[in-house]
Amino acid sequence: MPSYRVTAAIGLLRPGTAAPDVLPAAVDAARPGATVESFDLGVVRGQARVTVRFEVPGDGQARKVAWAVLSRLDELAETTDGSLTRRYGNRWLPTRAPRH
Repeated sequence: MPSYRVTAAIGLLRPGTAAPDVLPAAVDAARPGATVESFDLGVVRGQARVTVRFEVPGDGQARKVAWAVLSRLDELAETTDGSLTRRYGNRWLPTRAPRH
């Protein structure tokens, strides 16, 4: 099964949001639609960044999971640079755009 990861930079927290709650909320948003493999909160170029890695059967379902995670993060904090990538061997590449 393919492995994906959704990442987003986290800025100011919204009122009522505690910093320790952000990462667990992102993971909880992914779990209904995916098998969560790992998750992390790191600092990249001086900015907090949430990463949730997960498995689903295909790109369409991965986009739904990523949307759920990014939507939940946006409820909790200002977010930028949200992205979804898929693992190909040892490389992470953007998912392909859906065909209409």
